[in-house]
Formats: sequence, C-alpha cells, structure tokens
Amino acid sequence: MNRQDLRELVVDTLLGVAPEIDANALDPDVNFRDQAELDSVDYLNFVLSLEQRLSLRIPEVDYPRLSGLNGCLLYLHARGVGTAD
Repeated sequence: MNRQDLRELVVDTLLGVAPEIDANALDPDVNFRDQAELDSVDYLNFVLSLEQRLSLRIPEVDYPRLSGLNGCLLYLHARGVGTAD
C-alpha cells in the first residue's frame, strides 16, 4: 500500500464515522476534531475502525498521534503500514 492508498483508507475510515465531512477540504495538518467537530465517541470509533481495517492494535496512549491526516499517515507508516512514497 503506497502513501496515497493509505491516505484514501484513512479518509474513507473517517467518512465512515463522520459522513458529513468534505474529504476534499480536509487540511492534513489540522486536527480532525477541529475540522469535523468529532466528539470523543466518534474519534474513538474512528481509531477502532482503523485498527479493524488494518488488523493493527493501536495502544490508547498513541490515539493523540492519529488526530490529523498527516499524523495518521506518519504514525501508520512508522508502524510498518504502507510505503513512504
């Protein structure tokens, strides 16, 4: 999975929790909660959905690292998901 595929997976997972989000308007450097007004339950569902889709256990201590698109991509890449390109 390359970076673009991983980006699409993350955005698709986010849309599964908050379908009202405009994926094209997402700022990759801004917190999802600020852009989409996600509450804590939505955010937890997003992280749990990522875990399920990627068959990856994400420790609760790492949840804040997934708060924005670039953070998600960096974190997942560091965990061995996807490639750097």
